Amino acid sequence: MNLPILKNIQNGVATLTLNRPEVFNSFNREMALLLQKELDACDQDDAVRAILLTGNGKAFCAGQDLKEVTSPELNPGFKKILEEHYNPIISKIRKIEKPVVCGVNGVAAGAGANIALACDIVIASEKTSFIQAFSKIGLVPDSAGTFFLPRLIGFGKASALMMLGDKISAEEAEKMGMIYSVVASDSLMEEVNATALKLASMPTKALGMTKRLLNQSMTNDLDTQLDLEGKLQIEAAQSEDYAEGVAAFVEKRKPVFKGK
Repeated sequence: MNLPILKNIQNGVATLTLNRPEVFNSFNREMALLLQKELDACDQDDAVRAILLTGNGKAFCAGQDLKEVTSPELNPGFKKILEEHYNPIISKIRKIEKPVVCGVNGVAAGAGANIALACDIVIASEKTSFIQAFSKIGLVPDSAGTFFLPRLIGFGKASALMMLGDKISAEEAEKMGMIYSVVASDSLMEEVNATALKLASMPTKALGMTKRLLNQSMTNDLDTQLDLEGKLQIEAAQSEDYAEGVAAFVEKRKPVFKGK
């Protein structure tokens, strides 16, 4: 039996692959809980300094597996799906103080789109499309879509995409600031791997603190944010990576960061 999440760790990068290609990597309870388990393991593993999330097959993720929610035997109910599946996934992606790169290899719909948008850096193949599909079946956006999408592309654009359920190409998504970049389909994994490897070789403790600052900036006022920047800058300046970075600059060599 194939696992719904594949995990591979190499050179400081943990690659987590959604692995239900026969249903476009749509989420059922098993896949949602296993993804949470693997995210926790990555968070706790010092050997992991960056995380790469992608999908197997033609799609990144089509959102919720509707066969599960329409099955009297399997349906967990929406309360459990949100509180035990999607909300914890989003929280873990944001709270892990390691960069999370998303390689969107195909359609990202509903919760699948919003999980991608919660990641730190999103790179999509040219064949990718993003769909806020909720309105098409009488639901509202979840998985923090209403939190992240307006902040990425603006209130008006987000409102239209969520209400109309329009399909957006990767090129359109890049132009409106929804994602970081678009690459050719046959070079997607090469590009996202290179990005994740670069992040894993950087001062990842400082990257984690940068992520914390960005998270807090969503709700902090200016003075509170300035105070937090000061606190974390002092902490960063006491790190081994800062000492190495300065030494490498003075010695005119490439720094070797350890994430400490």
